[in-house]
Amino acid sequence: MKSASLQYANALADVALQQGAADAAQKQLSDFAGAYAESAELRNFLASPAVTVKEKHAVAEKIAARIGGSKILRNFLFLVIDHHRTHMLSEIADAFRTVIRERQGIAEAKVLSAVEMSEPQKKVLTQSLEKKTGKKIEARFAVDKELLGGIVVRIGDTVYDGSVRHRLDEMKAALAAE
Repeated sequence: MKSASLQYANALADVALQQGAADAAQKQLSDFAGAYAESAELRNFLASPAVTVKEKHAVAEKIAARIGGSKILRNFLFLVIDHHRTHMLSEIADAFRTVIRERQGIAEAKVLSAVEMSEPQKKVLTQSLEKKTGKKIEARFAVDKELLGGIVVRIGDTVYDGSVRHRLDEMKAALAAE
């Protein structure tokens, strides 16, 4: 994640959390970033040096109003426009989502298993991960046909590998070391 995107995300998170509007700000910024990504005309308009800052603010304000944007979003967009960072909106939105979730104590886990897990298994695994990390876990489950058995869990940069292949590799390394 680029540091500039992270700085903008942290600044917005400070304000949004202080005012109790983190979830709304996250959705609104994501919606605006989506509109920006989809419209070449909007991207060109906001990037053009021929367009005044006042005109850019007016367009951003109209789009923000259309998506139900708050004053927080509007002011944030003005700041991004003033600093010529509109090209970073998608990165900023991603960073903002990550920052908000971290500050709220929520972590995403991607769980790969060799076979489909039952709902009780998913619940037990999620509870175990919450106990291990001290965070609320939002798990996404998927089946990976490449796994021989077991599961692999990724939470941020941390990987918990409980796959059969990993265990076999560990045994192979231990035998080779003897």
